[in-house]
Amino acid sequence: MTRRLGALACSVSGLALLVSTPVLAQAAASSDEAVTVEDIVVTAQRRSENIRDVPFAVSAVNQETMADVAAGGADILSMTARVPSLQVESSNGRYAPRFYIRGLGNVDFDFNASQPVSVVLDDVVLENVFLKGFPLFDVQQLEVLRGPQGTLFGRNTPAGVIKIDTVKPGPEFGGFGSLAVGNLGAVRAETGVTIPLTDTLQVRVAGLWNHRDDWIDNMYDAPFVDRNGKDLGNFDDVAGRLHVAWAPTDRFSALLTLQARDYEGTGTMNRANVLTTGSNKLNANFDRERVYYDGGRNNFQKQETRSGSLQLAYDFGPATLTGVVGRYWGASMGDGDIDGGVASAPAGAAYKTPFNSETGTLDSDLTQDTYELRLASNGDGRFGWQVGAFYWEERFNLISATFNGVGGLAPTIVTDIVQESDSWSVFGQGNYQVTDALKLTAGLRYTDDARDFRGQRTLGAPLDVTKTVGDEQVSWDVSALYTVNSDWNLFARVAKGYRGPSIQGRIATSNVVTTANSETVMSYEAGFKARLWEGRARLNATAYYYEVTDPQFTAIGGEGNFNQLINADKGEGYGLELDGDVYLGGGFNLAGGFAWNHTEIKDKDLLVAFCGAACTVTDPIVNIGATRRANINGNPFPQAPEYTANITLSWEHTLANGAELFASTDWVLQKNFNLFLYESVEFKQDTSFEGGARAGWRAPELGLEAAVYVRNITDEANVIGGIDFNNLTAFVNEPRTFGIQLTKRF
Repeated sequence: MTRRLGALACSVSGLALLVSTPVLAQAAASSDEAVTVEDIVVTAQRRSENIRDVPFAVSAVNQETMADVAAGGADILSMTARVPSLQVESSNGRYAPRFYIRGLGNVDFDFNASQPVSVVLDDVVLENVFLKGFPLFDVQQLEVLRGPQGTLFGRNTPAGVIKIDTVKPGPEFGGFGSLAVGNLGAVRAETGVTIPLTDTLQVRVAGLWNHRDDWIDNMYDAPFVDRNGKDLGNFDDVAGRLHVAWAPTDRFSALLTLQARDYEGTGTMNRANVLTTGSNKLNANFDRERVYYDGGRNNFQKQETRSGSLQLAYDFGPATLTGVVGRYWGASMGDGDIDGGVASAPAGAAYKTPFNSETGTLDSDLTQDTYELRLASNGDGRFGWQVGAFYWEERFNLISATFNGVGGLAPTIVTDIVQESDSWSVFGQGNYQVTDALKLTAGLRYTDDARDFRGQRTLGAPLDVTKTVGDEQVSWDVSALYTVNSDWNLFARVAKGYRGPSIQGRIATSNVVTTANSETVMSYEAGFKARLWEGRARLNATAYYYEVTDPQFTAIGGEGNFNQLINADKGEGYGLELDGDVYLGGGFNLAGGFAWNHTEIKDKDLLVAFCGAACTVTDPIVNIGATRRANINGNPFPQAPEYTANITLSWEHTLANGAELFASTDWVLQKNFNLFLYESVEFKQDTSFEGGARAGWRAPELGLEAAVYVRNITDEANVIGGIDFNNLTAFVNEPRTFGIQLTKRF
């Protein structure tokens, strides 16, 4: 209880600081012209509305922020902690990120794993983790919807939704081109152009080329090592998008979207023995620019993604009917030195591991089809509503291999899994303006899920196993929004969320295919959204509590290198979230966010495998025959930071000729998060932070901008994940990058 009160005191102090800052700033800004923060428009409820009118916690990241962060080649992992309670991480390089909101997520690295956070790109859900790493380019806005979103966004959203909207065509010709060149041979070129072909037909063409050279040496004399240059660290990510918008009448509109991505690069850099028994700090074995790999064939990755979607809308007057159909297809392959070292190394070598672990994807193929139909009321009457139906189906085939020798040799185990899933649902939501100040909203969704799995071991000990899971659930939410005045809104929400049953079939290391029952979440939140000090500041605050019944967890690693699904009895989370921005005067603007998130596993009988003798487990140890297990009751959820924070300070100054000078610096922080279900000294992280800066000149009339940038200014090496079954292996964040960026807008 003392710990909870202390954390709450810190949170209240943070709120007091944010509220008092504008008071101090107002005096400093008194001589400035009237400057107000802009209203933020979001589509979190499938309609455009001011963010203050949304009766739950939602944050938005604009295109300028995303462009600043991505200049050095960063991917979607850079969104970690950019808004309160958001965590993004991956052990699969740049093409399979995992998302966590308020601590809820899934650490499972397999492509057939489910997640409780859904990603929706231009109204099409990206269900499989395989698709969620599609690069961010020509993006209008990224919204983070926190808490269960099952009514309007469907299955697997008990934690929330990442909603991404790209720039759409408009009636005016215009666009931009941007080129960033930096260290490590980095080049990022991005463009987006709108071309109005007629009064009713417009197109938007956008593209991205993101490149980095090899910059890491493999110091082990493996057959695949290039002794004339660097060996690892490169990537080439090429993606394109075409929007075609057609509106032949005032009532009918159509939007066709075609996308493609070709990616090739280096996967996650696992580094052996970079943690020391009894410490969670990187030791002297860690070197950003060197690894010792006898497998993995340079940890190569390849992925292709193609997609198409069609959105049709017809305005009948009282209501608008919208239909969205989408198809995504993808294929990938890759390999990795998982142990991060060399088993045959001399005794005492810093990079020696007990045994080799090399696994790879020989081939994978994914097809996803989605269909959605919505009918929504129009107008500003007291009663508004929308109803709809949704269908999703997916087929995923993964052929993977395990190698026990030096990379390039034939595999010793080959597995072939096929997973087929489908889900259908019907939903509805209504809102009623009870008084001029009070609006009530309620929603309901029925979902039916089914998943079939077949796994075969085609090389190695024969195995052929099938599993089937399915469930049907009702999700719902009820919320209230109270308008105190034109600047202050209060809200409260109760919601039930649902994640369908899951299957885990890592049959390379086990004959057991595990399943997990559906998890359900009851969530309660309340807060306020406000514009303060005559529009110079904005502040949002939310307090929340949720309880998960049968939470799905993935028990990864341990001495047996397991990857198995389990259900705990209960899980609990509660916390406080703040975000806002304020104009300080003199061209300075301050924006930031803070979250305190407490999560706890509640199951007194839940036992999991843990790391070997190299690590220091702090959980109670239970002996089951000759096997030792850790009791994880009371532990936090994995990859759930107790604290996250972000802050951005920006400055703009207009010169006499109309040109502008600008500069900004941004920082994010995560504190107290556990990498696994069990707790150990080595795999529980303390504080991670990272900062960036950008400065330059722009001429708005000419559409020109020139800037210099640096990401990870202090070159922090933050542990973001670990491998525990073999040795104390870890992997870290991106290195420091810097360069110049030129942009032309027209």
